[in-house]
Amino acid sequence: MKIFITGGTGNIGQYVTKALLERGHSIVLLTRTPDRIPAYLSMENVTVVKGNILEDDVLSKALEGCDAVIHIALGWGNDPLTMLEHDTRVTAYLLDAAEKAGVGSFIYTSSTAALGDMFDGIDETALRRPDCLYGSTKAAGEVFALGFRYYYTSQGEGNIPVKMRRNIIRPGYTFSNPAVEGGASQSDTRFKAIAEAIVNDEDLTFSRNDGTQFLSSAQIAEVYVKLVESDLNEEIFFALSRNFITWYEIALAAKEMVPESKSRITAIDEETSHSLYSVKKIEDTFGLSFDGWDDMREHIAWNIERAKAEKEGEKVHDVYHVW
Repeated sequence: MKIFITGGTGNIGQYVTKALLERGHSIVLLTRTPDRIPAYLSMENVTVVKGNILEDDVLSKALEGCDAVIHIALGWGNDPLTMLEHDTRVTAYLLDAAEKAGVGSFIYTSSTAALGDMFDGIDETALRRPDCLYGSTKAAGEVFALGFRYYYTSQGEGNIPVKMRRNIIRPGYTFSNPAVEGGASQSDTRFKAIAEAIVNDEDLTFSRNDGTQFLSSAQIAEVYVKLVESDLNEEIFFALSRNFITWYEIALAAKEMVPESKSRITAIDEETSHSLYSVKKIEDTFGLSFDGWDDMREHIAWNIERAKAEKEGEKVHDVYHVW
């Protein structure tokens, strides 16, 4: 397939691109900064399109001849109107343009934030009750994707059905090392802060139950590959590990990797316990079940090596990719 990807140079997107290329697909990659990851410019079966997701004409041109769209890019804003313009409107336009271009499959990247407050065992059928602008934006994108079943011919009447399959993936907290030279990492800097504290003998304190169902971008990419190669339509999937990992446990793992460190790692006990999202659907549908620790230790070690290099005065590549 020829697959158009927005956000392909970001944290998740670079691994989705890599995984799809390994499966023999060709990629059309939209990026604001083609020179940010020079490796893409020389990759076989990769067409790099310079542009911004706010540029409608660039999106429409890039879609020509594509079989699928994977929309990962996030358009950020600090207020409701800007979020609407930078993200929700972009998603609506891209859905419409993809259908008109004859694209067969569209995958929208949402977030667990679209649901808001969670409870133990929450699954993909839970009501959307976002409690922040980011979650509201993602929930709105989901609704546009799922509700885009036909075009209206007059007010209240719709009889031109949409042929394009539309599905949704909801990642949670994502982390990764760069997939290719010059690539990006997570935009949350807590891994970096923990590594620097350990390397510099600084003490750290955490709430004992502060954590989540971490999943690496490489693991998340497996969900995208399975879904884009399927005939499914109007489905939603969490992309999360099956286990809960705390920041306290991450710091302890980092400390074990630097035995000479004098840092003290302390956990504050809490009365509250953590809840888990259900990941039964990706296992039942795709046979995928992830352990968050599988890629976690490698990522911790990568951050520690960078922290050690910085301590020695070496310059390290800026990998934090944000809007």
